Amino acid sequence: MNLQQRIINNFTESIQAKQASVNTLTGLIEFASQKIVAALINDKKILTCGNGGSAGDAQHFSSEMLNRFERERPALPAIALSTDTSTITSIANDYHFDDIFAKQLRALGQSGDILLAYTTSGNSGNIIKAVSAAHDKEMICIILSGKEGGTLAPLLHENDIEIRVPSQSTARIQEVHLLISHCLCDLIDHQLFVN
Repeated sequence: MNLQQRIINNFTESIQAKQASVNTLTGLIEFASQKIVAALINDKKILTCGNGGSAGDAQHFSSEMLNRFERERPALPAIALSTDTSTITSIANDYHFDDIFAKQLRALGQSGDILLAYTTSGNSGNIIKAVSAAHDKEMICIILSGKEGGTLAPLLHENDIEIRVPSQSTARIQEVHLLISHCLCDLIDHQLFVN
């Protein structure tokens, strides 16, 4: 297979993953946006987290909230828990890497806040502990996941929302996660700021 055919295959697989997702996830994305909007209206915040590329997705969503998405509007309160390297490395060093998000959530999270966590596998120990800490703080968890949902899926509560991309490919899952993030940003802005 030549390089251009590999590119075509990547585009095709990405399109197919998005088409499969739109057929199954539209209602969940809408519902997640409504939960986020309700939290924001009640002066709550969104705390985001993920590992690797998923950390980048979490930071991307947070920056769209704090700055702007596609329209001028007031800043919205969101914190990416993967951005403070001093905090992350001190928690990982003094305790365990699995605690890097949970410890921050116990300090920063409040009842009614939203945890927006990105995980392609659902098996990351620090995401699982983050969800547990969020539950302890009476937060709502919105999980963007993939594959079979991993060990995290059965730990979610009735109030939580799992938006699971129907794919086995980490790259395709992350591509759909970015699109879902942009959909959430668009829906949040539309619900809060369109007359």
